[in-house]
Amino acid sequence: MKIKVAFLTGWLFVQSVHAEEALTVSVPRLTLEVAQDMAMAAIKACREEGISVSATVVDRSGHIQAQLRDTVAPPVSTPISYKKAFTAVNFNAKGSQLKGQVGTGLPFADDRLVFMAGGVPIRAGGRLYGAIGVSGAPSGMTDEQCAMKGLESRLDDLEMM
Repeated sequence: MKIKVAFLTGWLFVQSVHAEEALTVSVPRLTLEVAQDMAMAAIKACREEGISVSATVVDRSGHIQAQLRDTVAPPVSTPISYKKAFTAVNFNAKGSQLKGQVGTGLPFADDRLVFMAGGVPIRAGGRLYGAIGVSGAPSGMTDEQCAMKGLESRLDDLEMM
């Protein structure tokens, strides 16, 4: 009987330890509507400057959530906007902060990486949600300014979560 009680007590202890361990993680994601709003706000910001661009919003894994191309934006701007967003989320940094990586071997590590201005991480409330990338302006810094406008369009809402 003592052996059964000792076994049962030990088994219950092990089960309670295992019960405290998380078996899954929760990953916050933007809704489709929020991602679309950010992409459209970025395009509108560049339109105000007389520039047609493409904008892509990716989740924290680099998967596309929303991608828009303005009416006369160059077709090549669409894949580049994705690459800018992909790079920004993977390095959790603005593209303009990553220009120094060009001379390293990193650009060849993944064909989705581009080390140029125009990608901005989407961070709010201490969380990384993804990134927004913009392409099509004559300057990467203009792309990045439009991406920031896209982020800022819903940042207050995300900060409140």
